Amino acid sequence: MEQFSYIRAKNIAEAVKLLNQPQIKSRPLAGSTDIIIQLRHKPDLYDRIVDISLIPELHAIQQNGNEVIIGSAATFTEVIANPLVQRTAPILVDSCKTVGAVQIRNMGTVGGNVANAAACADSLPALVCLNAHARVITPGEEFDWTVSELVLSPNKTRIPPGGLLVSLRYAIPQEGSRGVFLKLGRRNAMAISRLTVAALGRLNHDGTIAEARFVTGSAAPLICHFKSVENSLLGQKPSLELMQEAGKLATEEMTRLSGLRWSSDFKIPALAAMTTRALSKVFNLTVDRTESQ
Repeated sequence: MEQFSYIRAKNIAEAVKLLNQPQIKSRPLAGSTDIIIQLRHKPDLYDRIVDISLIPELHAIQQNGNEVIIGSAATFTEVIANPLVQRTAPILVDSCKTVGAVQIRNMGTVGGNVANAAACADSLPALVCLNAHARVITPGEEFDWTVSELVLSPNKTRIPPGGLLVSLRYAIPQEGSRGVFLKLGRRNAMAISRLTVAALGRLNHDGTIAEARFVTGSAAPLICHFKSVENSLLGQKPSLELMQEAGKLATEEMTRLSGLRWSSDFKIPALAAMTTRALSKVFNLTVDRTESQ
């Protein structure tokens, strides 16, 4: 492992300045849970780390009109405990609860989870399901991308060299909306995601489906909305048969995007069951687990 230096930024402006200092290859440090892993794979990844973990603005979680803004250095624990996020986006709270152990959640940040863009990142499907936006700043520009636009592929984002992910924001779902997050791992806790599902929806006054959002993690190269699943639900009255058909569509979309792989033998039936279960919970249907397997 190569040697590198360390410096702590006092505010956002100083952090951006330090990240763009000439002749020094700098990277931001927020939760530090991935730094050693990254350096093992790329020993010369950076010459210096710029610690942004104590910048107050990057920990702020606040409401602005109909939107909730989460600072990029907010830890998973801070998000889980925040009453505003609990009330407006329980799906994000549930996804953060599945991240690692307590120690990791106390240190790891939502912004870091997004910026690292791992295919198995637990918060990404929930953020994409919420149609969340990411704010990135550089010395001369400011960017606003949806999280799905920001992440280009596993471990690759649009964040330019010297850019800093400052915050994430999402519009508060309409009244009557309900969200569900499910995770499949090799164990019930402290497990890397094998599959995740994030779903959100609401009904019209006549009982038909007014809105349906469906996103998976670890199922395709990109974490994105499965439009075929969403479109199949709109205008329909919820039923177990409808949700099972959505499960089939989800597996077809996963196969279209990823092809058949060694993991398909377990991922196809697992995703079908998780889709049926998640959407049934969103629309208040009772599911016999043996029927959804």
